[in-house]
Amino acid sequence: MIAQTRQRFQFVDVMRGLAVILMVVYHFSYDLSYFGLASFDFYEDRFWLNSRTFILSLFLLLVGVSLVLATRNGINWHAYGRRLGVLILCAALISVASYYMFTERMIFFGVLHFIVLASVLGLLFIRLYWLNAVLGVTVVMLDAFYSNTYFDQPHLQWIGLMTYKPPTEDYVPLLPWFGVVLFGVFLGRLLFTSRTLASMLGRQGRNPFARLLALTGRHSLLVYMVHQPLLIGALWLITRWPNGS
Repeated sequence: MIAQTRQRFQFVDVMRGLAVILMVVYHFSYDLSYFGLASFDFYEDRFWLNSRTFILSLFLLLVGVSLVLATRNGINWHAYGRRLGVLILCAALISVASYYMFTERMIFFGVLHFIVLASVLGLLFIRLYWLNAVLGVTVVMLDAFYSNTYFDQPHLQWIGLMTYKPPTEDYVPLLPWFGVVLFGVFLGRLLFTSRTLASMLGRQGRNPFARLLALTGRHSLLVYMVHQPLLIGALWLITRWPNGS
């Protein structure tokens, strides 16, 4: 979910596709619980909390990697700006839709809002290489060991470092998650500035499952935007069909 690259790397698309599939499974499980068709505790159960962390970490690592790929031969500002504009529009739509569904738990700074900001800030760190690994770990550790009531103010909650999680259905603050993006930038430089590794990772496999994952990964933003309306709409019909509604 970042600016298009000049060369596709199937490995990256496959990993993004895997993250998309895991996300859809996670959201479907959440929807089942929301409609009372299952009983899952997404707020306390360590399985679901850890699942969200893993899926989000995989997505955001790939945001960092994609930033490297999108800029390895210079930035196509037109394509970058167009993609950023689409992300901003999608983030706004998510906020509006979540306000309609959840009101007081609306999404004011979720994953798309974060990716918009990270896509801009990340450009400042592209050339730092190994320092990004250090900065990434430092940012994550800062959030783990430090919080302050100053960041509890509503207009600062997007930063992170709060003393509590705000009431929202999707919260991806700048800290610690920008640390994951920075580590992704480091991995991107490590893997794709080496001609040998880049050549290996750029090979197009023929495995049908891998090709399907890669296709999903190439259209991750589209899948992200349409899968919940489709799932929620289907479950809404299922739960109301016996009542003749």
